Amino acid sequence: MMPTAFLDRLEKAYAEDAWQALVDSIPYAAYLGLVVDDSHDEMRLRMPFREDLVGNPTLSALHGGAIGAFLETTAMMSLLWKLKSPLLPKTVTVTVDYLRSSRREDIFAAGEVTKLGRRVASVRVVAWSRNRQRPIGETRTHFLVAEGGKP
Repeated sequence: MMPTAFLDRLEKAYAEDAWQALVDSIPYAAYLGLVVDDSHDEMRLRMPFREDLVGNPTLSALHGGAIGAFLETTAMMSLLWKLKSPLLPKTVTVTVDYLRSSRREDIFAAGEVTKLGRRVASVRVVAWSRNRQRPIGETRTHFLVAEGGKP
């Protein structure tokens, strides 16, 4: 069962476009310092660069786990933004493709719901740093969007 406080934040996000408060209520997203920018007709998040997120000090590359969590959180937020439903989707599968190293700079990600069925939804997320046309990673995530077989 979903905590009532999260449901309240989700309803407020839909009613008032208060998506940052919803992201901040997710402990790991808050730890990563994720920032919502939903002003682009899409759900877009930014992960500010921090030294403690570097996974390979030799390359100064961000840790793959932080990037993966960032991508998955963006997928969930993109789906919630599109659904406009108080039902929390459940992650079924996440496939992450790491395309290039991310350096000492903020990274951005945007999701696109590619399939929204009665029971399953698919979301593709692309992450980039300076140039959206040169992604650092992407993910395909599948969610169960129905509870008990009901949409």
